[in-house]
Amino acid sequence: MATDLQSIAALLDASLDPKQNKQAELAIRQNEAAPGFSLALLHIVASNSFPLNTRLASSLYFKNFIRRNWRTLEGEYKLPQSEVESIKHEIIGLMISSPPSIQSQLGEAVSVIAESDFPEQWDSLIDDLASRLTADNPTVNNGVLRVAHSICERWRPLTQSDELYLEILHVISKFGNAFLTLLQSTDQAITSNASNKEPLEQWVTTLYLLMQLFYDLTCHDLAPVFEDNFKGLQGLFNKYLLYSNPLLETDDDSEAGVLENTKSAIFEILSLFGLKYSDVFDDVTRDFIQSSWTLLTGIGMETKYDVLVSKALHFLTTVCMKEKHAAESFSDENVLTQVVEKIIVSNLTLRESDIEQFEDEPIEYIRRDLEGSDAETRRGAATDFLRGLMSHLEKPATAIALKLIEEHLGLFAQDKVKNWKSKDLAGYLFTAVGAKGKATATAGVVTTNPHLNISNFLTTNILPDLTSTNIHPILQVDAIKFVYVFRSQLTQENWGTAFPLLVQHLQSSNYCIYTSASIALERALALQVNGQPLISKDAVINLSKDLLEHLLNLIQQDPAPEKIQENEFLMKCVMRVLIVVQDGITPLVDYLLSSWVKITMAIMKNPSNPRFYYYHFEAAGALIRFVAPSQSAKFEDTLSQPFVMVLQEDVVEFMPYVFQLLAALLEANPSGSLSELHKSLIQPILLPNLWETKGNVPALVRLLAAILVRGANIIVANNQVEAVLGIFQKLISTKTHENSGFDLLQSVFLSVPAEHLQKYFVPMVQLILTRLSNQANDKLKSDNLPIRFTKFYHFFSARPEKGLGTDVFIKITDDIQHDVFKQLYTTFILPSTQKLTRPLDRKTAVVSLTKTLATSQAFATRFPKGWAHTAKALLDQLYNPPVIKHDEFVDAGDVEDLAFGVGFTALGTCRKAVDDPFAEIAEVKTWVGQYLIQANAESGGKVVGFVNERLDGQAQAAMQAYLSG
Repeated sequence: MATDLQSIAALLDASLDPKQNKQAELAIRQNEAAPGFSLALLHIVASNSFPLNTRLASSLYFKNFIRRNWRTLEGEYKLPQSEVESIKHEIIGLMISSPPSIQSQLGEAVSVIAESDFPEQWDSLIDDLASRLTADNPTVNNGVLRVAHSICERWRPLTQSDELYLEILHVISKFGNAFLTLLQSTDQAITSNASNKEPLEQWVTTLYLLMQLFYDLTCHDLAPVFEDNFKGLQGLFNKYLLYSNPLLETDDDSEAGVLENTKSAIFEILSLFGLKYSDVFDDVTRDFIQSSWTLLTGIGMETKYDVLVSKALHFLTTVCMKEKHAAESFSDENVLTQVVEKIIVSNLTLRESDIEQFEDEPIEYIRRDLEGSDAETRRGAATDFLRGLMSHLEKPATAIALKLIEEHLGLFAQDKVKNWKSKDLAGYLFTAVGAKGKATATAGVVTTNPHLNISNFLTTNILPDLTSTNIHPILQVDAIKFVYVFRSQLTQENWGTAFPLLVQHLQSSNYCIYTSASIALERALALQVNGQPLISKDAVINLSKDLLEHLLNLIQQDPAPEKIQENEFLMKCVMRVLIVVQDGITPLVDYLLSSWVKITMAIMKNPSNPRFYYYHFEAAGALIRFVAPSQSAKFEDTLSQPFVMVLQEDVVEFMPYVFQLLAALLEANPSGSLSELHKSLIQPILLPNLWETKGNVPALVRLLAAILVRGANIIVANNQVEAVLGIFQKLISTKTHENSGFDLLQSVFLSVPAEHLQKYFVPMVQLILTRLSNQANDKLKSDNLPIRFTKFYHFFSARPEKGLGTDVFIKITDDIQHDVFKQLYTTFILPSTQKLTRPLDRKTAVVSLTKTLATSQAFATRFPKGWAHTAKALLDQLYNPPVIKHDEFVDAGDVEDLAFGVGFTALGTCRKAVDDPFAEIAEVKTWVGQYLIQANAESGGKVVGFVNERLDGQAQAAMQAYLSG
């Protein structure tokens, strides 16, 4: 094992080197299947003979290994049982004895294991943890608490359920009293070590971890053990909110210390109690408001206190949202004035650290200020507090704010150079008081304060700053932000003035100014009024050349890959312009394609900003959607080099996007022959390794389907049909990919003639029936598989003219087990047919059911009751007939809610058009009648006979109405 440990450790070291990273990770992956690999990683973590960096890399790899390899989707362990038990036996003790950086990685691994195994299959865990707590060893305690927090933190975002409450009860019953005992001894140890720096820091860290865990344990319900001891807890919270000790002060003004973190954790608890537990908290709320006031008015402006200040303000926001507390604590005019002046305004005021960030880290300034990516800012929290006060005290709070706004505007007017910060504060305060509720990503602020005149402030104070060249650049960014925030409130006339000014600001040399302008422009272009773009396509076409050249030049001004992709806001604006202008961009297509290729070839060397390259590929999708149909050869020739390079270099971050774009290129010209590029892809995309990556699967299915449409004859000629169906077999075997499996199978049936598929009919259907049978015994079963099977059945049944159809399907099932179709039809197909919601699925079902009634010999002779059930199912579908709406184009969604990583991210600009497989059927009710009448005539009146013999009452009358024309 020693040699193995050394070789694995060497690979882990190599994975830390950017030059060797990919090769090393590949080599480590090849070791994963070796017996005991996970334990080898833990042994490296545990061994002091390896450098800390190596041990940390091993803990990180172990965490990710456990995420991938603990259980299958069906709940089975992927590792041998002996390895599973060894990991559980070793990991707690190892985590407790490891340095904090390693503890955090192992803690996440514990959380993954606990999520699937705790408490049923790891019921000794909490007893083990509680038994390790001590009254005199903070190092051990901190390790135990980090493990406990990693387990219990999972509860925070979960919805309430009996299962969750039983798990929480299980933990508290075993850990609650031990928690309270440790809290008491920790308080005593802090007091007794007040002058001993090292033990003091360790014990305050224990207190911090206890506060984190207390939030976990109370985030869903307040257990009696804590409710009964709340008076003591309240006193301890108050004590440490106001506690100070010079030994705990950090030297770095930007780095929060453990005491600040502890106070922040206490404020999170207070906010939780203010929201959820008013019965125990209301009586003591005023005490905590006073503590908050004392803390906020005495704290420094250093950035290390920013999180603490924001948590304190969040707590005050929570309590003032309740009318009772707003009236009791803030309604007095003098108190409200002091709150606004001393707490809100002081935390809205621009600091030197903010100006330094504006100059030295402009992209972070933008993400924090315009995008609001950092919720822990003083300005953001002070704004929320002011809006919280306005929920019950709108008029007096607005009046106080307006007075302060006028004062600061007056100071600015006296000396615009010296007092520019006063203008910044006035604008920020106006925005804070002017907007009601949270701004939306789509429209910005949608509800405003009726006591303010937004348009007048824009004209008087904002537009002049957009045109001026002699003001501080932060004020220009402020002006752009005002337009961005209140974009829905601006009139067409306002936009007529503001939009060209924003375009001009793209020429600024200041990073924050041109980036802010790109953000405001992109949101303005996305804005709609009554379903129509606020800024018309024609208006943008006239500016599109300048817009795109400015943006692409800014993106590429520094050729380093990390700098090109640093600013996702610029690329998002490029994407939005292309979406709005659509085919109007055709004159610029050569320039745009060459720029796109150049950027791709640069950033593929080191993809580092997922948002940037998401927008980058969306931009390509827009070009393909709107221009490629008329210039498909040019697109395929130009894009083949970067696409092939991405695949050859195995740039995993880009591959799902490239597969989607390759598919979109084929779909743009479905009648053309398969290009050499796409022919060359057939063999590689049929190899299993590409399908191992979860994020590739939906894109590969789409690409393979698009290739089948134009090149099924090539796949048949090369004897590759079986390889395609092998992929279907792999996909259908898991819940994650069963939908993709059915999508692929339907594409095969649409494109490959039935005579080339007949020998596979039985094994394919057998696979599906086996999955259905297995799912029937699954405790976590859902409707998805029966519904997908039903959609597939109707797809198959509706196409007798293609060598498929109902009778062919019945024969297939008879070859598997005679008459099993009868059970399938009544158990799965008919019930699931009523659950179909998408109009196209329902339309296919109508066609399938109609053709079954009209042409199926098996239903005519073997299944007379089934014929009647089918007729009733058809009538149910026709009671509210499906109407197909063909959307011309759906905008690329905002990605703020999308998760990037191993999962699949769809491109909205080139999403696959929804195909209507029966587009010739315009009105389904009319078609059903015509089809049944024709079938009745061809069968010598059999359909009418079956209606009269097998149906009665309303069903018979309804079917006769269709047959009467």
